[in-house]
Amino acid sequence: MKQYLVPYRIRLGAQWTMVLLNVVAGLSIPPMVGAAIDGPITNGDLVGLWRYAGVVAALGALDALLSLTRRYFQTTTAMAIEADIRDVVYGHLQRLHTGFHDRWQTGQLLSRVTTDLGMIRRFFAGGMVFLIMSTFMITLILAQLLWIEWRLALVVAASAVPLFLLGRGFFKNFLPAARAEQDQSGEVSSVAEESALGIRAVKALGRGPLMAARFGKEAAHLRDLGIRKSYIASRSWSAFDAIASASLGTTLILGSIMVANGGLSLGQLSAFIMLQLGMLWPIEAAGWVLAHGNEAMTAADRIYEVLDTEPAIRDRPGARARDRSAIRGALAFEGVEFAYDDDDRKTLRGVDLAVKPGETLAIAGKTGSGKTTLVSLPSRLNDPTGGRITLDGTDIRDIRLDSLRRAVTTAFEEATLFSMSVRENLALGRPDADEHDLLEALRVAQAEFVHDLPYGLDTRIGEQGLSLSGGQRQRLALARAVVVRPAVLVLDDPLSALDVHTEELVERALEQVLQDTTALIVVHRPSTVALADRVALLHEGRIAAVGRHSELMESSPDYVEVLSAESEEVAA
Repeated sequence: MKQYLVPYRIRLGAQWTMVLLNVVAGLSIPPMVGAAIDGPITNGDLVGLWRYAGVVAALGALDALLSLTRRYFQTTTAMAIEADIRDVVYGHLQRLHTGFHDRWQTGQLLSRVTTDLGMIRRFFAGGMVFLIMSTFMITLILAQLLWIEWRLALVVAASAVPLFLLGRGFFKNFLPAARAEQDQSGEVSSVAEESALGIRAVKALGRGPLMAARFGKEAAHLRDLGIRKSYIASRSWSAFDAIASASLGTTLILGSIMVANGGLSLGQLSAFIMLQLGMLWPIEAAGWVLAHGNEAMTAADRIYEVLDTEPAIRDRPGARARDRSAIRGALAFEGVEFAYDDDDRKTLRGVDLAVKPGETLAIAGKTGSGKTTLVSLPSRLNDPTGGRITLDGTDIRDIRLDSLRRAVTTAFEEATLFSMSVRENLALGRPDADEHDLLEALRVAQAEFVHDLPYGLDTRIGEQGLSLSGGQRQRLALARAVVVRPAVLVLDDPLSALDVHTEELVERALEQVLQDTTALIVVHRPSTVALADRVALLHEGRIAAVGRHSELMESSPDYVEVLSAESEEVAA
């Protein structure tokens, strides 16, 4: 975490300076009180007593002012550090490939970005400050105690041995307990998030009680882990308090005997006891500081699990930006192979395919043949595990990702919309799109229903667009892809949720858009094939046939079988 503190080194330096001054101001009061007892109070000097009272009041006011300023600095600095780390984690999540997000539960990631970063912020704002402040206080107090009466000071110092042993045992037990609770918190978040997103399915299937029981089980486990962690902390804190109180009692008895024997003045004993009482707070807070420190350590470990994951898809060294206007859209697959990380079987096996600029190629095949995997490669949502893909003769891995994804845009079968306005959703891939571009895209996608929404294009869509029908979401997602005006447009069956009439209207409008655009279209409906200049039949990860629809109908029984099966599915 050191690298995140560098920009704040000046603020942190000022903060630690105020901590030191705060401690010095506070610890200057007990010796003044002791001197007042042995001087003006013992001698009945009222004028001298007022002088001491004025000095003590001034030190108290300074202590309060420094404490207020210090707390402001430590809070604002900690919150700024938290915000910076959150930005870094979020940015890193955006760079990680889709395979990472497929493997990780969303709730676990949310827990790291919210709960874990909150723990780190609380440590920076409280635990770390109190640790440094306590170290200053204990050091200065021990120095003063040794100056007042070294024998009593040794009694106080002896209590450090059992405190150290307790701290070591606390660290050993609390760390795994805190980690277990934080991991379980992510599980609870995942269950809650899944239930919220799938609420319609849960209600439709009447499985509310089942999901509630599942959530209750995870929440109960989280409660048990929290109680266990709290028990470890409270047991240690009680022991810290007991040792500190026993040390104070011993000092009071021995000091009183020394005062009675004339070896120590009453003022000195009073100052000694006041200073030792000042040491009680750091000792009692040691358990709290250790708890926060342990939680912050486990939180940092969980965050670094994400940050230490290297992006599998990144710009190659020397990758260059490409201007959209200079890209013609010639796309070629050369011996492309692909296998997912958790599967030894190859999804794609030596795919060779060339698409001319402005040509529309349909990808047909049975379920599981690799169609969706194939069309995820041109925009580098996944990278081939063998072979390469070129755009205008250049390996797409030699084109910077930001340039490539402006040139190659994908509309998916499962439309994802965000909790923002219709306008913001449409312009997501091209923020500089004007009103005409948006309206034209809506016309092409037959998504003009947005004008009937309460605020038109400025209507805010609910989370995941669940306030819209499946067909409406799909049409908006298609319009969003059209707005980008890419050189290569990839359509992964984006018309599956449309009725036959709307599909026909969309296809007619798409024909105009695709005239100057290279397109790959995954087809599940025979009617969609009409958009394509050629069709490629994918069978068990290989290209089994390529040609015009009419040619394949005559020459490829497998193609006829695929279309027949899809026709039956549509009819059903």
